[in-house]
Amino acid sequence: MDPNTQLPAVGMIGGGQLARMTHQAAISLGQSLHVLAADESDSAAVVTPRTTVGDWSDAADVLAFAEGKTAVTFDHEHVPQEVLRALEDAGVRIEPGADALLYAQDKQAMRERLSKLDLPMPRWAPVSSVSDVEAFGYPCVLKAATGGYDGKGVWMVDNPTEAQEVLSSGVRLIAEERVPLLREVAVQIARTPSGETRVYPVVETVQRDGICVATIAPARIGEELEAEARRVAETVASELGVTGMLAIELFQTNDGLLINELAMRPHNSGHWTIEGAVTSQFEQHLRAVLDYPLGSADLTAPVVVMANILGGPDGGPRLDERIQKMAAEIPEARLHLYGKAIRPGRKIGHVTVSGADVDSARRSALRAAQWIREGR
Repeated sequence: MDPNTQLPAVGMIGGGQLARMTHQAAISLGQSLHVLAADESDSAAVVTPRTTVGDWSDAADVLAFAEGKTAVTFDHEHVPQEVLRALEDAGVRIEPGADALLYAQDKQAMRERLSKLDLPMPRWAPVSSVSDVEAFGYPCVLKAATGGYDGKGVWMVDNPTEAQEVLSSGVRLIAEERVPLLREVAVQIARTPSGETRVYPVVETVQRDGICVATIAPARIGEELEAEARRVAETVASELGVTGMLAIELFQTNDGLLINELAMRPHNSGHWTIEGAVTSQFEQHLRAVLDYPLGSADLTAPVVVMANILGGPDGGPRLDERIQKMAAEIPEARLHLYGKAIRPGRKIGHVTVSGADVDSARRSALRAAQWIREGR
């Protein structure tokens, strides 16, 4: 507990934009969010007064940070298992726990566990040689079992030469079939330690070069697939013992839905919830890790579109001028910048537009993101 407010003090390991937006949610709840950042210039560190700079892979740093916290949670899945176990051995309440986080950290472990639950997934296999990949079959997707994100650690492979190039990196790999997609979707669920759950509407995620560039809520997939996605979310959250927010990325194919990835934290596919849902994913995550009653996940408008803002080329109008021009042209857009240095292709913020129909909301959101990215 915070000695000044007598309200919970939550520790979040990681100082990126997810921690930054969780801090904003904590303010309205009266809670104190403490952040363990890698650098004082991290997105959350520049706005969160209770920031500690340290190494999330060092058990001593993490244990010192966790002291006195009501609960500790994460804005990424990269904290090593040995550090997570050290926290649990020391009696620190971490949400989600090490046993659950393993399945967000290790794609092979995730695939093995979900296979036992008979959940829908692409055909897959662990591979360690070209002959393994040939036995699996081309074309396929090779994925690093650990450490990949935003398209990193994913390789499209069509022949033995390409497979050998990936295998020579020495990373542990799994192979997955390359499935024909109708669209990519995502579903988020919050789960408390006592087992209460709340599922958000399924959303469409528009991908480019492995990065989500836009999210459309709700997804245009029909009631049957919506119900199936919700069933998958409930099963995964319960069977894996997840606490806090869980995001499940899915492929929609002609034969239904297939699970792609898991993330046990607030997620880019849920940024729309800040304006577009009764309870944002960030507030919901805090409620869940503290075992508070969960808030409503209902939409606040018929359609909500979020567009990521990626860093653009050098030159052009200064950022403040871009913001003013965007606000004048598209007053319905809600802007969130992450306080990051701008580099081409880097996520520096997002915009959200709520409305009555998909096409107009999407046009406005993408146009607003273009203003910030390109200055025109």
